[in-house]
Amino acid sequence: MTRNRTTDTAGRVPPGQHLVEKWPVLSYGPTPRFNPAVWDFRLFGLVERPIRLNYQQFRALPQTRLTTDFHCVTTWSRLDNQWEGTLATDVVTLIQLKPEARYVTIHCEGGYTTNLTLGQFLDDDVILAHRHDGQDLEPDHGWPLRLVVPKLYAWKSAKWVRGIEFLAQDKRGFWEVRGYHNRGNPWKEERYSDQEEDEE
Repeated sequence: MTRNRTTDTAGRVPPGQHLVEKWPVLSYGPTPRFNPAVWDFRLFGLVERPIRLNYQQFRALPQTRLTTDFHCVTTWSRLDNQWEGTLATDVVTLIQLKPEARYVTIHCEGGYTTNLTLGQFLDDDVILAHRHDGQDLEPDHGWPLRLVVPKLYAWKSAKWVRGIEFLAQDKRGFWEVRGYHNRGNPWKEERYSDQEEDEE
């Protein structure tokens, strides 16, 4: 049975967005090649003991399926995306965070980064996904691992993730230092840094 993503959209499409059926590909830089023999995933920074997992170890982590909406800052939204992967909350059980850890930097192939508060990262719908709509992620969409942060614009849902760094102070990521909003809440249309208000 084919799902119709355009029904029951009340309250699900943020202001300034339009619905799409296809999933556009937007990336900075080339799509990296994946070699499972050398791929690894790191948890480091303000942790009691940094860890590094190989591909088999990461894929052995608990698996979850979620259905979420997805909103891109370029004004398109795609509803009812089905993700499979490991919840961020399950990943963090592998480490002991130091008390001063309040932010995370997501590190990806090609030097791309993005930043979140620890609370945003540990939200119950944040997932490190390897499948989308019943199929493995395509390389252009982040295979073998993509972070998905449904409540924020999609540049926060970084592709080709290789590590999570825990920090005491916020550190803006690739697009955040190039004029994108530091938070990126689509319901508030937090698209660009000149919209930011002073924060404590």
